[in-house]
Amino acid sequence: MAYELYTRTNQKIYFAGLSLEALARVEDGRAMNAPALVQAGRESALFHLYGALLGLCHEIAGFYRLPQANAPRAELLLTREVLESIAIPELAEMVELANSPQTWLAKLLVAHAALFQPPRAPHKPKGDVTQPLIVAVSLDDEPEDELSREELESWRQNLKALAIRFREGLNEC
Repeated sequence: MAYELYTRTNQKIYFAGLSLEALARVEDGRAMNAPALVQAGRESALFHLYGALLGLCHEIAGFYRLPQANAPRAELLLTREVLESIAIPELAEMVELANSPQTWLAKLLVAHAALFQPPRAPHKPKGDVTQPLIVAVSLDDEPEDELSREELESWRQNLKALAIRFREGLNEC
């Protein structure tokens, strides 16, 4: 195996694709444990997408010889503080994407961080008969939508396109 930084990014993008293919097969099947397999496929794809993002960050940091080139998490490189030390256009674009909540990169980071949160039971009003019939319910705790395979695939394609575009600019002539 080549020990170039781009190989890890490519590998993780490929693995994310394999996870998404497996997820598609599970969604089409009728296995008894399908919900667990769907969740496992989603988490696997998300894990590999984050790894690809981290690999791309390592590629950029390694090319520019940043002191943070060995950062263990992408969030450590995608900060305004890193940009203040040296103006890197590729990193600036990624920081901008990461800090805009509606972008695919910000959603990927949020979804990956959510993997490490403990499960929370949904809030249900008590069914006590002594309570009034009309109960105020907070709408803030609406259930979160599950990530779809299509959304994960679009993140993979966006990350792949970003890597290809950045690599064209990172080539030394």
